[in-house]
Amino acid sequence: MQINGIHHVTAIAGPARRNLDFYSRVLGLRLVKKTVNFDDPTTWHLYFGDADGAPGTILTFFPWEHVAPGRLGVGETQETAFSIPATALDYWTQRLAAHGVVHEAPERRFGEAVLAFRDPDGMRLALVAVPGSDSEPAWDNGEVPVPSAIRGLHGVTLLLAETGPTAAILSEVFGFAEGGRENGIVRMQAAGTVHGGIVDLREGRGSLPARLGGGSVHHVAFRAHDDAEQARMVKALSDRFGLRTTGQRDRNYFRSVYFREPGGVLFEIATDAPGFAADEPAERLGHELKLPPQYEKRRGEIEALLPALA
Repeated sequence: MQINGIHHVTAIAGPARRNLDFYSRVLGLRLVKKTVNFDDPTTWHLYFGDADGAPGTILTFFPWEHVAPGRLGVGETQETAFSIPATALDYWTQRLAAHGVVHEAPERRFGEAVLAFRDPDGMRLALVAVPGSDSEPAWDNGEVPVPSAIRGLHGVTLLLAETGPTAAILSEVFGFAEGGRENGIVRMQAAGTVHGGIVDLREGRGSLPARLGGGSVHHVAFRAHDDAEQARMVKALSDRFGLRTTGQRDRNYFRSVYFREPGGVLFEIATDAPGFAADEPAERLGHELKLPPQYEKRRGEIEALLPALA
């Protein structure tokens, strides 16, 4: 059972408190999980998403207090977009202005109205007005009214030296198909996917390579229904493209493998199971610091070293 689309996007941020405030208060997303970077347990790993923490709605961050700004370049995600109801664009234009968030003028892309802006670290974001998305569930946290709330990820735009090799990976491994071309962008689309079904490929031949830092996307994760589906994707990467992945890594809420796609972007394949309610009730998601088992014995030390969130 193949479920296509993006599972989550992970980015790098500056101060954790500022990151939490912007995404939970200004954008009105649910803080789905408070945990740590499994490779650096003195750093937060914050997950934001919809009310259920569903795959396709999740944006996560590694916030480092004094991180240097990143530089956008080839081999990187240029923009991360969320879907909003078609009637909510005026609301968001006014809301961003009221919170001092500089945004661009609304524009049309592939027939959809798009409002582009940046977060406090310079990460490029967009809100895409999607007809019919008002029927999808939304998180009601009292900051953003449900009729205007973000529904989930719309997709990402990748900046690449050439688009063909990446399009082949998306098509032959992840089940995307070309959905159109416009202004030099190749749109790859996962049919029938509610959230995270768009990957736009923009050619940036001659641009400088990306330099990771604050405001940069670290990786894009694609969905696999289960371990068997993930294994089939890994085999396809090897057999058809000669690409090797890491071994499977248990991230508590999903199981992951990683690889560099031909354009240089770090891709992950993440399983849908077991989900974010694996270690706390769904109604309590994001309330407490959750540590992977290997760090539980160091809880006191880690809690003392993590920057305060409130």
